[in-house]
Amino acid sequence: MDKSMIKGMAVGGVAMVMLGAGAVTGYQKMSQPKVAEVVAVKEVMETTTTPREHCENVQVQRQAPVKDENRLLGSVGGAVIGGVLGHQVGGGSGKKIATVAGAAAGGYAGNQVQKNMQEKDVETKTEQRCKTVQEKSKKLVGYDVSYRIGSQTGEVRTSFRPGATLPVKDGQVDTTPPQSAS
Repeated sequence: MDKSMIKGMAVGGVAMVMLGAGAVTGYQKMSQPKVAEVVAVKEVMETTTTPREHCENVQVQRQAPVKDENRLLGSVGGAVIGGVLGHQVGGGSGKKIATVAGAAAGGYAGNQVQKNMQEKDVETKTEQRCKTVQEKSKKLVGYDVSYRIGSQTGEVRTSFRPGATLPVKDGQVDTTPPQSAS
């Protein structure tokens, strides 16, 4: 055998090994599943809390502002009436004392009457009252998908709701969202 024949056989042998390995790999790729069967799909929700201002109008009663803080009108009015009534009692110097005492008692009584009236004098106003409330909302963030490839089972999270199957690439479930038809 000459050298060129030995070289030819060596090259041929290497080529056969390469072709055989390629055929085995190709067969394995052809025999791998192309899809995974979807067994269950569960929505994954996220709860968020957002602060929001809530306002409402309320009726508020307050004591009305006092126009006569010293209650002069009640005191003077009471003193005049008390003085007139006191003047009707007694005679001589007793009449003067009764008039003064009636005026003093009437002044005090008038002052107290005006005080009670002022305390009961209220005004009603509408005020806006606001408070911050926490508003909860839920947002869909994905899907937990249980799948089966032959006798193997597994779980993945997808950003889309899958159909009955998911594609398999290189033995792994592909979670890339499907391209929508334009």
